[in-house]
Amino acid sequence: MRQFVCLTVVLAVAATTWAQDWEGDVLPVDNDLHGTFGVTYDSQYVWRGFDVFANRSAVHVVADLNLFNSGFGISAVGHRANSSGFEANERWDSTLYYQNGLFQGGPGATNFRLGWVYYAYPHRNSGESIDLQEGHAILSWPSLLPIKGLCPSYVLVKTWPARSDSILPEAASGFLHILMLDYGFTVPGVLPNIPEHLIRLHGEIIYNDGVTLDTLGRFPNPDHGWSNGVLGVSTDLNLGSSITLTPGLFYQARLEDTINDTSDDMWFSLGLTYSF
Repeated sequence: MRQFVCLTVVLAVAATTWAQDWEGDVLPVDNDLHGTFGVTYDSQYVWRGFDVFANRSAVHVVADLNLFNSGFGISAVGHRANSSGFEANERWDSTLYYQNGLFQGGPGATNFRLGWVYYAYPHRNSGESIDLQEGHAILSWPSLLPIKGLCPSYVLVKTWPARSDSILPEAASGFLHILMLDYGFTVPGVLPNIPEHLIRLHGEIIYNDGVTLDTLGRFPNPDHGWSNGVLGVSTDLNLGSSITLTPGLFYQARLEDTINDTSDDMWFSLGLTYSF
């Protein structure tokens, strides 16, 4: 299951959001090392409802390795604003994860991912740490609903400050609950060398259990409640030689203003990845 193109690229983000970008498939049968390297441009970087760089665009670089189809993988993602003044809030995400599937072949088929993330801010001054840690669980049910390609998912996130000298508020430690619904379908290609491609529709809503992930210090005391919802559409264009171009368009509706006091957000993304 893929979520946001950057995040996302990782959960969503995420996605992640959701990451920050796990497809949720059952593990392949071969034992080779697989991986993805990529770069994504976002016209605005929105992460779990937070406008990270205050309406500025961002570039994300990603490296993800599937460790010989053992179920384990590692990834690193860097996030950099395209405007000056945000250097101290640029972030690197390092993730160790395990993913697999259960009860395959029936309506209760469940794909899962368990992960630990370290969010590092390398350009902060000494004594001003805002590094975070996270544990997350992603559950996905690709056969639960009667419509082919329609897949519900649930993400549980627990965050906490990573260092004893952290200057983050107490609300940096807590839980997020993310409900997602994805629908994928194929359409004829518009280019001669692309006969068809997959369109992904994505929807999610986040319950923020009083957690602030805003490193600019604008929202120190968020409410407990449904904070934001996101709708998006993206597709993969196979350019050959294991290179994929992924454009996407996303819209976020603000449900309350204690994590984001701007109006609703809309942004586009463009990702380029190489897989092996």
